[in-house]
Formats: sequence, C-alpha cells, structure tokens
Amino acid sequence: MKFRFRRAKPKPHISNGILRNSFDRRTVVLGSVQGGVACLLAARLGYLAVFENEKYQLEAESNRVNLSLIAPRRGWILDRHGTPLASNRADFRVDVIPERMHDKAETVAMLGDLLDLTPVARQDLQDKLEDARGFAPVQVASGLDLDRFSAVSVRLPELPGVVTQRGYSRYYPDGVNVGHLIGYVGAASAEEYEKDRDPLLLTPGYKVGKDGLEKVFEKELRGKPGARRTEVTARGRIIRDLETRDDIPGDTVKLTIDAGLQSYAARRIGTESGSVVVMDCHNGDILAMASMPSFDPNSFSDGIGRLEWKMLSDDDHVPLRNKVLRGLYPPGSTVKPMVSLAFREAGLDPNETVYCGGGLRVGNRVFHCWNRRGHGQVDMAKGIYQSCDVYFYAMVQRMGMDVIAAMARKLGLGQEFDLPVVGQSYGTVPDPAWKLRKYEREWQTFDSVNATIGQGYFLVNPLQQAVMASRIASGLNLQPRLIHTGKPQHAESLGIPQDHLDYVHKAMSDVVNGPGTAHRAALPMKDVLLAGKTGTAQVVSLSISNGKTGPFKYRDHGHFICFAPWDKPRYACAVAIEHGGGSGAAYPIARDVMTYLWDKEAAMERLTEYESQWGGTAQERADSRYGSYVRQYGVSAPKVSTEQEAEAVRDAENTQSQPQPIMSEAQSPRPEPVASPSANASPDTSDAAPSATTSAGQSTQ
Repeated sequence: MKFRFRRAKPKPHISNGILRNSFDRRTVVLGSVQGGVACLLAARLGYLAVFENEKYQLEAESNRVNLSLIAPRRGWILDRHGTPLASNRADFRVDVIPERMHDKAETVAMLGDLLDLTPVARQDLQDKLEDARGFAPVQVASGLDLDRFSAVSVRLPELPGVVTQRGYSRYYPDGVNVGHLIGYVGAASAEEYEKDRDPLLLTPGYKVGKDGLEKVFEKELRGKPGARRTEVTARGRIIRDLETRDDIPGDTVKLTIDAGLQSYAARRIGTESGSVVVMDCHNGDILAMASMPSFDPNSFSDGIGRLEWKMLSDDDHVPLRNKVLRGLYPPGSTVKPMVSLAFREAGLDPNETVYCGGGLRVGNRVFHCWNRRGHGQVDMAKGIYQSCDVYFYAMVQRMGMDVIAAMARKLGLGQEFDLPVVGQSYGTVPDPAWKLRKYEREWQTFDSVNATIGQGYFLVNPLQQAVMASRIASGLNLQPRLIHTGKPQHAESLGIPQDHLDYVHKAMSDVVNGPGTAHRAALPMKDVLLAGKTGTAQVVSLSISNGKTGPFKYRDHGHFICFAPWDKPRYACAVAIEHGGGSGAAYPIARDVMTYLWDKEAAMERLTEYESQWGGTAQERADSRYGSYVRQYGVSAPKVSTEQEAEAVRDAENTQSQPQPIMSEAQSPRPEPVASPSANASPDTSDAAPSATTSAGQSTQ
C-alpha cells in the first residue's frame, strides 16, 4: 500500500484577496524591470545623441566626405641673384600604394601599357614594389602628358591602389651641375616615418630631403600641407569638391652661390674627376662649389633604377662622392706659399739663399727637386715661383715642422667649417705630437721634408685649399659662407704682417705672370693679373708608376690655387683634379673659371670648343652614357638592394679613415709637370708644358 504525503498535507486556502495581492507583486517586479531597462535605453540613447553626437556625426560625414592632404610645395633654393637652383613645376603623376593593390603583376602590366613604359622602367617599378613598405606610396611615373594621365584616371576603378595626382614635383634646372651641392629628394623611408610620425610623409607624391641642402634644410623647405574635402559615393567615386584649403609653401633658402659660375665650373671640369671652389675674398661667400662627375638629382628624386645605379657604380671617377667636402688629397706644392709665411713668421730672412743642384741628401736618402738640372741659387720668392723643392727641404730642417703646422691651421687646413652641409672630411695637418699620438712613433726628418712640399701625412680637402687661398689673399680670418645674408663679414686679421703677405703675393704672381711654372695660366685680360700656385701630389711610388700615364688610379693628383687681381684680391679659387697626371690638368680649369668672372663671353667660347670635343655638356654626356647602358644591358643589369646602395654611398663618403697610398714612409717627390696629356688640355699649345725637364727623380739609398 502506497502512502501519499501530498494528499495528507492539507491544501492552503486561497482567497480572492490573496490572488489579487500576488498579481500586484508580479506587476511591480515586471514593471520595475521594464522601467529599469527603459531608463538604461533612454540614458544610452541620450548619451549617444548628446555626448557622442560629434563622434558619430564625424563618422557619418566621413562616409559621405573624403578628406585628403595636399602635399605642400617645397621652398625654392635660389642663388645669390635669385636664380632657382631647386624649384617646383606643375606635374601630372601616377603613384601606387602597395597595400591597396590586389594583383601587383596585373596592375604593373596594365600601367605599363597605359603609360607606354619601357622594359627598363617596368623592371624598376617591380623592384621598387618589392622593396617598398605597404603603406608607403611608390612613384610609377611623373611629368606625364594629359593624354597618358587621363588614360590612367578613367581606369582607376580597375586599378585598386593606383593614385593619380595633379600637383608639383621637385625640379633642378642645372641637373648634374648641382647634384652634390643641392642634393635630392625622395619618398620617406620607414625609419624616417618612425622618427617623425607625420602623416604627411605617407601622402602620395610627397618627398623629403635625402642629401645635401635638401636634407639640411628639410624643416625650412617642407611647408604646411593643405586639405581637400570631396563628396564621394559608397565606392569612393568623387561626386563633387566641397572645400579646399591651400597648402603653405616652404621657406625660400638663398645661397651665396652664383648659378652661372657654378654651372660653368662644373661643365669646365669636363671628363676629369675633380672639383672647383671659388670664394669672395671680401666676405667669404662661396660662389661655386662644383664636384664632378656627379649624379642627376632629377633622376634620383624619381627613384634610381638598377641600370642607372650600375652606370654610377661602374665609374672609377666615383660620382657619388662630393669631392669638395669628402675628397682628401696630399696638397703638393700648393702649400709652399703657406710654408713661406710660416718661415717668415719664425724669423727666416727671405733673401737667404739655398743652392739647388737638383736634389738634397737627407740622411742616407737623396730627395730630388722636380728640376733635375737644379735651380742654382734660390731665395724664398724663387722657391715659390719656380717651386724649388730643395729650398724647402733645406729650410724645414732649420725651422722645424711645428711652425708649419701652426700656420697651416691658421690658414684653414685641417678644419671643419660651420656650413649647412651633411658632412666634411677634415684631413690631417701633421706634426710631431700628432704622429706620436696616432702611430706611437717619433717624428723623423724625412717626415718634415715630405710635409714641407705637401706630401707624406698631409691631407686636405679642396674647400680648405680655397679657404687657404682666400686667407693668404686677404690676410683675414675669413670663414666660408653658403647662406646669403647680404651683410659683410667682419673677419679679424690673421696677425700676419702685411709685408709678409705682399712678398708672397708677388711671388705667386710671378708663378703665372713672371718666370714661374704656370705662365700659361695667365688670364686673357691684360688689366687683371692672376696669382697662383701649382701642385702635383704623388699617389703611388715611382716604382709603380711615373704618375703621368698608365692606369687612372696610379696617376698623380693635380692642384692649383689662385686669386685675382694679385695686388687687390677679390676672388680666390682652388681646383683639384684626381689622377689628372699633375698640375697641368688643374690650372687651365682655374684660368677659365676665373676668366668667367670678368669676361663671360670669352670663357663660354672656350668652353663650347672643349665640349664639342668631349661629346657635349656634362648632362648630355651622362644621358648618352645611360643610353649606351640601356643598349648594352637592357633589363639584365643585376639588382642592388637598398642596403648595398647605402653601403656604397657610405664608402664613397668615408674618406677620413681611408688609408692613404703615401703617408708612412719617405718618398722622393715627383717632378711637378706644368701640363699633362689630359682631356682638359687646350686644343692649341697654350697649355703645353714648358721646356723644363719632367723626368722622374729616383731616390738613392
């Protein structure tokens, strides 16, 4: 038998009142819950409608309106007369943003057809896309005509990631003539973006300074971006322009450079590898600072391809090196006026003579003079204008190296100057303390003998040589200036007695206008006389090469420093020609550059004659060479990584720490040729060497 407890339990009595109270409680609970939810919803809606109104209004507006930055126009770089060295020009261009592209190969092929790109240009575009970060825009083509630009514009729906732009691009009117001076621009790298975090750097078509003045004055030249608001469809198609805010161009930078002189100097270097610096002796303004061969900044700004890179890297003239600031050379006999001033300051009588029989024994070695027949009795003036080595060999043993080193530093050698440049190699002014510190070796007599004629450990750059020439000419502690202020430079006196300067000035004038070693460097104007000093710097020992012929890298460097007019100096100039075979490759260039300052027509006439033999201007020769590389290599040139390019540039610039061929042992100086068989020799015989012997002197043990 089952016992049911439920039945045993009595049922509660439920009345109408109880039922009514139970219903009321449920109603209250449910109503409270519903009211609470309603309050939360109302509060949320109120929060979104009131407090988040601006946020969602902006998001809604962004779906309808597209806001894009307008890259600012870079500030112009002008010469002292207002002539543009770097400007902007209206441009139709096409860029791609890699991360937005669906099929890169198909897009490149279509763009190649629409823009009629050459096989080399298509290959360069593929290389850029492989190396690019996804967010960084990559330039496809610039300077397009309206037809090709329109052909791409109407196909944009089929080309995701492609951006067409009408704007401005950087333009360098003088091209290769200002490559090292001005530098170039390019798309910002990932490292530059990480450092700056400016969204402008990601704007298609915007470029930053990569080298030279473009890099140094990046902040001044950048400007402020504009903005453009356009109404678009859900797919991004532009319906209409709503509002445009104009960009604010960057500041203008005005240089002391004379654009005409800069172009002339660069072109006049011709097929040689070298540099020209011209300074104003009144205020220190740099009027020209040319280094050749160079690169075309217009090409670099568009993005250099593997073929052009191969052309530059194959060139043994090192076109990537700024030879004015980074080139280091033994100065040769160009230091002899400086050494003479040092001797006079130390008390040497300039009328005291030394007999030159063609050489001088120092210890167990014979150091030869460039003139094997000798110069006879030589005083200080003759030692300068005949460049007699024996005179300086003898006197330095009496006066010591310390007085020379002090004067060299006073005249600017071994210095870094306060200039807006990326870097300088400052070279070496040797003395006993320096050698002991660097090599832990005592200074020897042969070190002094080598240094007194600008060999051995002595290393300078061409800018320092120009500063030395300007300080000798003016007697003032002139500082080179590159930014034009229009104000005079109140330079202090160097403290060198005027009669010492006058003596050296006259001797340097006799180098050109008297019985000196470079009388064919005289200017073609009878009323303007040039004062100068030749210099030949030995590169390798005589056992390897005679320095005038043979492989390019074994030929001597050629130097020439000068100023004019000799009695009232206004302009100073320094020319350095790498492996030119001697000073005969340098002084014809200096003569013509200085001629340009007084007679442009005569200088241009001579230059035109030279260029007809060289194959055109520097730009025309570079274009012709590139065309030959296109025909020879086509698309078969090897690809060079970004790291390899950067390493090559560093190697070209790193001259300060490079070992020099001649610096640690005594060497017999080579005869100083007045001319050499180089591309810069005049068509006539005006630059031929004089009849003095030019046979190489051999040292004897």
